[in-house]
Amino acid sequence: MALLELHNVHTYYGNIHALKGISVTVDKGEIVTLIGSNGAGKTTTLKTISGVLRPKEGTITLEGRRIDHVPAHDIVAIGICQAPEGRRIFPRLTTLENLEMGAFHRSDKTGIQQDIERVFALFPRLKERRTQKGGTLSGGEQQMLAIGRALMSRPSILLLDEPSMGLSPVLVEAIFQIILDIHAQGTTILLVEQNALMALLVASRGYVLQTGRIVLHDSAENLSENEMVRKAYLGES
Repeated sequence: MALLELHNVHTYYGNIHALKGISVTVDKGEIVTLIGSNGAGKTTTLKTISGVLRPKEGTITLEGRRIDHVPAHDIVAIGICQAPEGRRIFPRLTTLENLEMGAFHRSDKTGIQQDIERVFALFPRLKERRTQKGGTLSGGEQQMLAIGRALMSRPSILLLDEPSMGLSPVLVEAIFQIILDIHAQGTTILLVEQNALMALLVASRGYVLQTGRIVLHDSAENLSENEMVRKAYLGES
């Protein structure tokens, strides 16, 4: 049984048919990536999984349990958390307070403190800035904070939406190394990323989305060698 499974999911924005019957599986322990151009439906897929959007058709299951009509805050509590596109941190809260907000549904104070220390071990820069307001952090630091905040919910699957967006090449490499570190600690990851080259380097499998439909699904290695993928997403002519 897949950890996460989307089957024939259709999602709309009003009358706009954004997802047109997509099916995706993520097994425990995997990094799976969704790649595609702007407007392909990648972020919509993550929002549908996390309960921000509701599918009009199809099913979403976590460990066999249907979650497609579960409220978003309850989806966090049962094991899915998202680090959203654009980071969406709380700018007036400190770094530490932002992390504490990621554990809003938890009451285990000892465990929360242990996870704060885990985040600080993954992101030493956040520990240095624990009392600094989130809005004054650099772009890279805010991205680290968004990922760290998501980890504070102890997710069984972490949804990452464009973690490299707007970052320098050096920071992009650093963020992807941290993604590998988080995975090595046992967290399953579903990664949305426009930097297809980096995404396919860290993922085991991938799906290619075009205008709300999945047009390719294969191992990351095979997708990296696919002629269409190389031309459309890896910048080869």
